[in-house]
Amino acid sequence: MTKRHGYALLAAIIAVIVVLSAAIYVGVSADDGSGDRNNLASGRAPHNSAAPASTGAWVGAWSASPVGAEPGTETNGMAGRSVRNVVHASAGGTSARVTLSNLYGQQPLNITHATIAVAATVNNAAAATDTMRRLTFGGSTSVIVPAGEQVLSDAVRVRIPHGSDVLVTTYSPTPSGPVTYHPHARQISYVADGDRTEDVSGTAYTEQSEYWRYLTALDVLSDDSVGTVVVLGDSLTDGITSTVGANHRWTDVLSDRLRDAAGSSDAPRYSVVNQGISGNQILAAGLGRPADNPSGLSRFGRDVLDRTNVKAVVIDLGVNDILRNPNQVDPATITDGLRKLVRQAHARGLRVAGATLMPFQGHRGYTDARDAVRQAVNAEIRAGKVYDAVVDFDAALRDPYNPRRLRGDYDSGDHLHPSDKGYKRMAEVFDLEDLKGSAPAEL
Repeated sequence: MTKRHGYALLAAIIAVIVVLSAAIYVGVSADDGSGDRNNLASGRAPHNSAAPASTGAWVGAWSASPVGAEPGTETNGMAGRSVRNVVHASAGGTSARVTLSNLYGQQPLNITHATIAVAATVNNAAAATDTMRRLTFGGSTSVIVPAGEQVLSDAVRVRIPHGSDVLVTTYSPTPSGPVTYHPHARQISYVADGDRTEDVSGTAYTEQSEYWRYLTALDVLSDDSVGTVVVLGDSLTDGITSTVGANHRWTDVLSDRLRDAAGSSDAPRYSVVNQGISGNQILAAGLGRPADNPSGLSRFGRDVLDRTNVKAVVIDLGVNDILRNPNQVDPATITDGLRKLVRQAHARGLRVAGATLMPFQGHRGYTDARDAVRQAVNAEIRAGKVYDAVVDFDAALRDPYNPRRLRGDYDSGDHLHPSDKGYKRMAEVFDLEDLKGSAPAEL
C-alpha cells in the first residue's frame, strides 16, 4: 500500500467514527424539556422497556386531578388487586411515562409491578399486540410512594397513537390505606384479583369502575405536538354529563380541533389535558388534610403549573362559587380569585384564556340574585379585565329566547351541564389562536 492510499484509508476510518459518534450522541441526548423530572432508567428493564432514542418534545397526553380518598378503601386500599386505568391520549408519541399519586394515602403505597400498553380497541381491558411494557422507577420495577406524595416513572419506548386508549396498570400486594382517586371519569377502567399486571388478554379484569385510581398523568415524547394546554375547571370541564367512554368532553373536542388545524392555520400544535374536578370552586375546598376537592387557588401550582411543557392555560371556574355558598356572594370575590390564578400563570409567562359562566335557570340552585352575580362576573370577563383572551360559552350555549337558560338541545336535562352537543359547541366557539403567545406585560 502506498503512503497516499494509507492516508486515504485513515481518513475514511476517521470519517466513519465521526458519523457513528454523532448518531450515538443524537440517540441519547433528546431533551424532554422537563429538567430533572425525567429520571430515565440506567439499566435494561423487561419487556423492551428503554429510554427514548428519538427526538421530540415531552407533552401531556392525558391527566386528571386527584380529588380525594376513595370511600371504602380506608384500611386495605387496593391490596392484592391489579388496577387497570384506561385513559385517552390527546397526543401521540414514541415514548411514554406516567405519574402515580398517593396524595390522600395515610401510609406508603408499595407498587411492586406496573405496566403500560395501548388498548386493543376503545373501552377494552385487552392490550394491543406487542405494546405491553413494564414500567420502571429510577431503574427499579417497584416503587414506594410516600403518603402525600407522587412519583414519575422512567420513560419507556412505546408508540402511543394519537387518540388511542392507553392502559396503565398497577399492583400493590400490601394494604396502603385510602386510595387517591378521581371519580366521574366518564371512562370505564378495570380491576382484577391478584397480580395480572402483564395480562394482555384482559380476561381477568372482570370488575369495572368509573374511577381513575393512583394515576394522575400520562406524558408522551411527541413527534406532532410541541407543548401542552392545561384546562382548569369544574364539572363542566370534567364532562360529568358526557357519554361514558365516548370522549365527548369539550376538552376532547378542543384537542381534536387543534390537531386538525395543525399545519393548515396559525393554530398552535398543542396537546390538551383536562384538570376539571366536579364541584370545584375557586376559593373554597372540602374537608380533610389534604382537603378533598381542593380549591382552584390551592391546586393551581400542582395541577396546572407542574404539568409537562405547559404553553397556555384555560380557566372555566366560578359557577360553583355562586351555587354552593349559602349567602349571597360578591361578584368581586369571584373575579378577584380568578385574577389571582391569572397572576400565577403570568409569573410563569403563560397566556390565559378564560370562559364566561353559562346560565343555569331551571337548576335547583337557581335564583334571580345568583344569576345577577353570574352576569356581573361575565361583564368583567367580557370587558377584558380578568383574562388575556375570552371564550364566550354563555353567548354560545344560552337560549336566544331566554338568555338565563341553556338552549334546549345543548342542555343535558339538569339545566346546568351541557349535553354532548353542548360540549361540542363549547369547543367549536374557541378561537385556537387565543392560545398562542406569552403573557402580556400587564392585563
